[in-house]
Amino acid sequence: MAQRLAPRLLRLPSLLLALLLPFAGNAAVPHPTPVVSAVLAAVPTTAFQFVDIAVGNGVVLKANFIAPTTPGPHPAVVFIASWGLNDLEYLAQAKALAQKGYVVLSYTPRGFWASGGGIDTGGPADIADTSRVIDWLVANTPTNSARIGLAGVSYGAGIALIASGFDSRVKAVAALSGWTDLVASLYGGDTRRPQAVALLDIASRLLGRPSPELRTSIDNYFANREIEAIKSWGRIRSASTYVSRINTNAPAILIANAYGDSLFPPNQLVDFFGQLTGPKRLELAPGDHAVVEATGLLGLDNHVWTSVHRWMDQYVAGINTGIGNEAPVVLRTYDGDVEGYANWADVSSGTQRHALGAIRLLDGTGTLGGSSSTSSRTVFSGFDTTADAGVALLTNGLQALTGIPPIVWLPGVNRLNAGVWTSSLSTRAISIRGVATLRLRITPTTASGTVVAYLYDLAGDFGGLITHVPLSWQGATPGAPVDLNLVFPATAYDVPAWHQLALVVDTEDPLYFDANTTGAPLALGGPSWLDLPLR
Repeated sequence: MAQRLAPRLLRLPSLLLALLLPFAGNAAVPHPTPVVSAVLAAVPTTAFQFVDIAVGNGVVLKANFIAPTTPGPHPAVVFIASWGLNDLEYLAQAKALAQKGYVVLSYTPRGFWASGGGIDTGGPADIADTSRVIDWLVANTPTNSARIGLAGVSYGAGIALIASGFDSRVKAVAALSGWTDLVASLYGGDTRRPQAVALLDIASRLLGRPSPELRTSIDNYFANREIEAIKSWGRIRSASTYVSRINTNAPAILIANAYGDSLFPPNQLVDFFGQLTGPKRLELAPGDHAVVEATGLLGLDNHVWTSVHRWMDQYVAGINTGIGNEAPVVLRTYDGDVEGYANWADVSSGTQRHALGAIRLLDGTGTLGGSSSTSSRTVFSGFDTTADAGVALLTNGLQALTGIPPIVWLPGVNRLNAGVWTSSLSTRAISIRGVATLRLRITPTTASGTVVAYLYDLAGDFGGLITHVPLSWQGATPGAPVDLNLVFPATAYDVPAWHQLALVVDTEDPLYFDANTTGAPLALGGPSWLDLPLR
């Protein structure tokens, strides 16, 4: 399996973007919202000043800051650089915030670029570093120590969330494309993600110094050994582990992510958001990891960064932008609509169940909806089909930019290796909102294996991918039925009228390491059903 994936692991569009972003500091800055403009006119600022911040044990972090030249103290925002990037990443956004009256400091986490130490991957050393950076900020700049916010993209987001539970000076957090459960990111559906982890590994080797702990964890991940040790390592680096501490400090937390994030899928963020008791806001949009906010890093107008500015103005600067009175759950649909909800439970008004009917012998397709069937269809595991989720970071990112999802020609899906079900034509649009689930009964002939489920918007014979999910199992009794519960990533997708839904279940996808035995028969049977959350 690893050999078959090798060519795909070398696609590095995100890394190329990462290398270009630090040089984008002279781009135009986003316009502030009208409410803020009425309160904060542009103020003169200092030039960017580059500083070294000693954080103990001989480790020095590289940083830069910019500040208003007007008398302080001023509210402050600390930006934490993304994985593989450095403190130049946020020049455009730092300039924009400084012109509104903030002291803004950006720093490169330990182990990357010229910052000292080894990469700690959001561990205890990284969290302690954040507090030491805040100490330096308060001691050396005109910062109001009672008005400090943390923000970051990806790696910076994860560190910022955890740090807010360990430093009560943090009044607000803006976490963009971050994680809250690293174990779910690495092993969601008990299935490993080699493309995503390989990209992070390559970036750490090229642009940083992986710590022995990180190097061992990655080696063990690809070798599929010491799984519990890796999960323990991941829990220490997950904001969900510290949610009670975060709630005690009660920072205002803004979380923004993409439905198709191939590093940190959104369900973990939804769960974390539901546990927060302080001021909070969750924004989800089409795209992939860090794609939605990338244009804002280049200094262009961007809805995510507009929210970041409003959030910091509200909860750090103390300016009423109105964001605290808005619906705290914001979903952007694939059609470009923006919807607000009072809480996650309100996202869907109900669930529509689609039973998986018997697969017909003539065309190898079953009915999605109608009567549930107890019959089964045997497929042969370990062979990929044309049902495919694409390439990590690239596919869903291009969908956000072009509106074109991964497309499958449904007659071309090999029925020897996949189960296929289609619904009847719908006379009205179907608004999918939230988390869809698939309850699938299988009868394996091996103790372990993997299935991947794909949900398509079908027009004629061509389907556009709505969402997908893998699930692996261990310890099954060959020949005994097993009920699998597959939980799709959250989404907000409108299936047009006169389209159909299509469900494909196969056993291979290049995004994942599978646990299949090549050629092993696998019976897909019933009763099985798909539950769709609808608005």
